[in-house]
Amino acid sequence: MLSWLTNAWRVPELRRRVLFTAMILALYRLGSWIPAPGVDPDQIKEYLSQQSGTILSLLNIFSGGALSQFALFALGIMPYVTASIIMQLLTVVIPRLEQLQKEGEAGYTKINQYTRYFTVVLAALQALGYSYLFNRQGALPLDAGRVVLIVVSLTAGTTLLMWMGELITKRGIGNGISLLIFASILAALPGGIRAWWSGGPTERLFLPIISLAIIVAVVFVQEGQRRIPIQYAKRVVGRRMTSGGSTYMPLRVNMAGVIPIIFAAAIMAFPPTVGQFFPATQGFINEHFLPSSLLYIFMQGFLIVVFTYFYTAVQFNPVDQADNLRKHGGYIPGIRPGPPTAQYLDRVLSRLTLPGALWLALVATIPTIAIRYGGFSQATAAAFGGTSILIVVGVALDTMRQMESQMMMRHYEGFLR
Repeated sequence: MLSWLTNAWRVPELRRRVLFTAMILALYRLGSWIPAPGVDPDQIKEYLSQQSGTILSLLNIFSGGALSQFALFALGIMPYVTASIIMQLLTVVIPRLEQLQKEGEAGYTKINQYTRYFTVVLAALQALGYSYLFNRQGALPLDAGRVVLIVVSLTAGTTLLMWMGELITKRGIGNGISLLIFASILAALPGGIRAWWSGGPTERLFLPIISLAIIVAVVFVQEGQRRIPIQYAKRVVGRRMTSGGSTYMPLRVNMAGVIPIIFAAAIMAFPPTVGQFFPATQGFINEHFLPSSLLYIFMQGFLIVVFTYFYTAVQFNPVDQADNLRKHGGYIPGIRPGPPTAQYLDRVLSRLTLPGALWLALVATIPTIAIRYGGFSQATAAAFGGTSILIVVGVALDTMRQMESQMMMRHYEGFLR
């Protein structure tokens, strides 16, 4: 472990990327402690302390505790995640967006631009909803000028986070949006450890066992893959004859990573956010959309399965893969090139995605059920729930995989065995 860390630090480009990522994450944590203008953070914190176990406590975790301060980054990056989900769903049903997606880099740039605009709209609505909710609970006195100031400040904070996440993806290490959520969840870890240490003997004994089992299961399945053998025939390129060879196409059991977990959490947080505008629905929402309620857990598991299939289909197109293989003179032994190869890849991918999706749903929901009926505290359940550990371990693995590829390009031995 120390050897690969030393090797990684010796690579100038990798060192710059790691330092740049650390700097952005430090700025993110700093913005999570700066209250929005005209807000008394003590009153907000007192109100949220009474909402343990509700959707607000979960949203507070995804914002890195910024919501309890009503800080500049109180909305976190979740409006961007929600906007990305909606845009990807609209791509399937709106021909214009589907056409843009097929245009390559220029089309994706245009779709990303629409996603940013939609993020600003969602952030403004969510900021307005939070302001109305806290005002109705007596934690935030409002007038017209203060409402405008708070909405503009929180919307600008989310827009800045969106830009910071894209900067990490471009100039840092790992996926920027996932790393911001990763940092938010880790910010709740000290409070969860204190709650675990102050808990009863059952909590002290079984929580480390549950957490370790989740981590082992996540690493085991995240690294699992089905290797499809690929054979390349000899062909003439210009005046040279290229020699054929054999390789493999790795299809991961969980090709979607932790994205379905983040998407499901964003969707499940959407109804309570909208319900803030309609006080008459608060009773129903508080009863059925608590993170510990059975309906919430079941719906979260169902959405994880759906988004796993959806995101896998977006990431891997069997028809395009078959066409690329045929263009480069490659084929799967025993399978004819063209449509039969696409059908074979689609069949294998469907069989792989089902256990991967069910595994994601089970690992995200079963620990939550065990914690709920095991007498664990709300702070412990929030910090060490299946969703939190899945996101943290999954993002850490993806980031390490990117560092591995950077080191392998420079002829250093990797560290993922």
